[in-house]
Amino acid sequence: MVKHSAENRLSSTDKKVVMFVGKGGVGKTTCAAATALHYSLNGNKTLAISTDPTPSLGHIFETGRCTQRTSINNGLLIDEIGVEKAKEMWDGKFGREVYEVFSSFVDVDYQRFLDFVTEVLPGLKDEFMVDYTRELALGGDFGKIIWDTAPLGQTLGLLGMPSLLRDHLKTAPRIYSSIRLGGESKRSVMNILSGWEELSALDMEFLRTEVEFMLVTIPEALAVEQLEDILAELRRYGITLKRLIVNNVIMDTGSEFLAALARQQKEYLDRLYDTYADLAIIELARFPHEIKGLEKLRLVEAALYGKKTA
Repeated sequence: MVKHSAENRLSSTDKKVVMFVGKGGVGKTTCAAATALHYSLNGNKTLAISTDPTPSLGHIFETGRCTQRTSINNGLLIDEIGVEKAKEMWDGKFGREVYEVFSSFVDVDYQRFLDFVTEVLPGLKDEFMVDYTRELALGGDFGKIIWDTAPLGQTLGLLGMPSLLRDHLKTAPRIYSSIRLGGESKRSVMNILSGWEELSALDMEFLRTEVEFMLVTIPEALAVEQLEDILAELRRYGITLKRLIVNNVIMDTGSEFLAALARQQKEYLDRLYDTYADLAIIELARFPHEIKGLEKLRLVEAALYGKKTA
């Protein structure tokens, strides 16, 4: 039987970007919001961004849906990057060049391609967000950037797409000979792919070296089973995870019902401590109320970081 304690707390990281990943419904956004609040209250100008298809940062901070950057306090801004905003930014960044590659294979007009990429293939939106976040980190506007996102497996795979396409074309000279020029720039498709590949490599290296990953789960069967898939995907791309937040842990067993749930949770907590002994595991108590608004978020922040902030 593994002995564990709820006294473990998060410590601050020196990395500028903190990325929260985890399956839906585990409290990932709440932890991200509390972390953003923590850094802002400790003197860091902080930006919290969400690329979740159904973002809830605005709900948690009680601002309503954020269609633009919204100030929470003197040091904290939040932004929800929805489909339309991502489409506009992706288009301005490198949408045209990516289109030139794909339009060499498929006869599709640009607007339909843009809709398809940003709405049907949301992973490409997240790929762009990696680059967008990398540029934010390189700039001097923010001391900390907190990113609330879905699991990155699809995005990580998409970061390898340019090299896969290039390697395929190298082995298919007959196909390549008919698509060697982009439609608008008249640049070699291979040249466009090389540029895209270099950008993807920069973004992947950024994730590996400049980003602190926080994985959030809950002590329930399905969530615990899914953890290994997420960790295996991160390991496949050389990304190291150091901390695991276990949310919704029942610590006040003041009734027979709660005591029974706590016993059930302990089985999964013991399993987590046994399986992931190399990770710092932080237990976050289940709160008896909805986490919404700065007052409630301060309670989560104090629970995560072990001290009350002025």
